[in-house]
Amino acid sequence: MFGDNQEQNVGTGAVAVQAGNDVHITQNGLSYSEVRDVALDVFRANFFQLAGPAMETAKARAEEITEDFLKKLQQENPDGFGKGQDPDFQHALFTVQREYARNGDKDLGDLLIDLLVDRSKQEQRDIVQIVLNESLSTAPKLTDSHLAVLAIIFLFGYTQNQGVGNHAMLGEYFDKYVLPFSTKLIKNPACYQHLQFTGCGTPRMNTITIEGILDSTYPGLFLKGFDQSEFENKQISIGLDINLFMTCLNDSEKIQVRANNLEMLDERFKANGINEDDQVKIRELFQTGKMSHDEIREKCVSIRPYMAPVFEIWTESQMKSFSLTSVGMAIGHANIKRLTGEFASLSIWIN
Repeated sequence: MFGDNQEQNVGTGAVAVQAGNDVHITQNGLSYSEVRDVALDVFRANFFQLAGPAMETAKARAEEITEDFLKKLQQENPDGFGKGQDPDFQHALFTVQREYARNGDKDLGDLLIDLLVDRSKQEQRDIVQIVLNESLSTAPKLTDSHLAVLAIIFLFGYTQNQGVGNHAMLGEYFDKYVLPFSTKLIKNPACYQHLQFTGCGTPRMNTITIEGILDSTYPGLFLKGFDQSEFENKQISIGLDINLFMTCLNDSEKIQVRANNLEMLDERFKANGINEDDQVKIRELFQTGKMSHDEIREKCVSIRPYMAPVFEIWTESQMKSFSLTSVGMAIGHANIKRLTGEFASLSIWIN
């Protein structure tokens, strides 16, 4: 269309492109090395100047945390490299660099990286993005004990694992999600005052125990069961259907309903087409022979002895009456994810 004349005049900073056919230009955002350069430029431009070796240490830490972040970003959210051009994300990244440069705490660094990777997944300015930005500034104000408290309160107070179907699984659940924090929990009132000061939580009037939470969340694990005569008295038309009944977990001589909680039981009713009359009778059996809270605690401690001080600290501290804010939940969530490697999306709790 334009003939053979391909003479071009190119302005300063422009790029000349020539081809015999159609030209397609694709912009894929910044590369790994480009994001790294941008991140370090932002740090150098904004971090206050320290004297001598202190400045060299700060620079080395900033480079370390930047590299660690980019590696994790490449693994979990490579599309996040495009965020390197976003001013708000640059500010979040600088917050991470600045805080790690100041103290060099590896655990804190890993926590900040998890929060920042989650931040990179937010495509628009919403509540999750705002909470994660605030969490990046708040987490460095907390000690390991503060972080452990947030993780345990978040775990028991705000989550439920439908995969915990027996005592062996409960023990594995404790090992993965409770054990890493169990030795760092403290009763000191100053701990909870500081968490309130930093905006991570607030005291509430009512109290709740771990035993009560387990009783509400996983009641099927803590049933004493019923015997054959009790079942026969109900005159349930489907009989001892294995989809609805099983040997009692806590007494092999008895029977219990095959469900972790009422929600799961309702799902089994739907899946197996159970009539309304039988549903009522089976729900009544599900409520039969429930363990007391003291017995639930004893059972958990028998499964994992290290749970004894966890129950004790929860009961004797403000953990039993402490509600988390969105920032407290985000930090607790990130702290669990940091040590377990995986966890459900934060947007489940904050949306």
